[in-house]
Amino acid sequence: MIVDFTAIDQKISDLENCIATTVPVTADEPLLVGVDLGTAYIVVVVLNGSREPLACAMEFAQVIKDGLVVDYIGATQIVRRLVGQLEERLGRSLEKAAIAVPPGTGEKDCKTHGYVVEGAGLEVVTVLDEPTAANAVLGVRNGVIVDIGGGTTGLSVIEDGQVVYVADEATGGTHLSLVLAGNYRISFEEAEELKKNRERQGEILSVVRPVIQKMASIVKRHIEGRDISAIYLVGGTCCLKDMEKVMEKETGIPVYKPANPFLVTPMGIAMNCGV
Repeated sequence: MIVDFTAIDQKISDLENCIATTVPVTADEPLLVGVDLGTAYIVVVVLNGSREPLACAMEFAQVIKDGLVVDYIGATQIVRRLVGQLEERLGRSLEKAAIAVPPGTGEKDCKTHGYVVEGAGLEVVTVLDEPTAANAVLGVRNGVIVDIGGGTTGLSVIEDGQVVYVADEATGGTHLSLVLAGNYRISFEEAEELKKNRERQGEILSVVRPVIQKMASIVKRHIEGRDISAIYLVGGTCCLKDMEKVMEKETGIPVYKPANPFLVTPMGIAMNCGV
């Protein structure tokens, strides 16, 4: 059964609105916090006890590379800053958080992610892989969730609602930006901005198509021999218009994505806080 994105898109839209507007919260309302330490962005999401969005804050950062913390102090400072912003907006202290890492991340690197968040004053109560976190929002029963972030392409194969296989390889949005920077002879920072230009999405897709084909080949290789009926895309890189069509052509499997793939995983992380 294919996932119906109607309700999902509404949830993510509500979360988008919480970037600029904070939903009022009572003094005793349970708060679920998710921290997404991404290669391109660090995102902190706060939900209420009913798993409805209350507030969201994010900051562009290059302190994580391919799922690994390369600037511990910088990462901790950013998380502390975002948490402080949200605490001020909510009028509440944030105490516990869930985090997620790319599939296959080693125990030592998982602990480092946890130390970053704990260094910002939060107790880490849940650690899970990113595609599995995304499935808390998507509710996929059968299929494969592909989370393409700034540094990696991670995937989780879901059968009867259970994760049966995970994998992760180092190709993501950063690689798209590097190709754009080389093609247009601009800086990496300028390429990052160009990548988000809605009016030039078709042009951008044609330039970065080989990278997306490589991402598709990663997915295809890992699901080979499995009975996969659908692929679901999440992660900031998947915001590129029509990239799902390239992946569908390369894999030969129907590919779907929500209206805003970027915030699916951060919301799913928060939904797992304390679970």
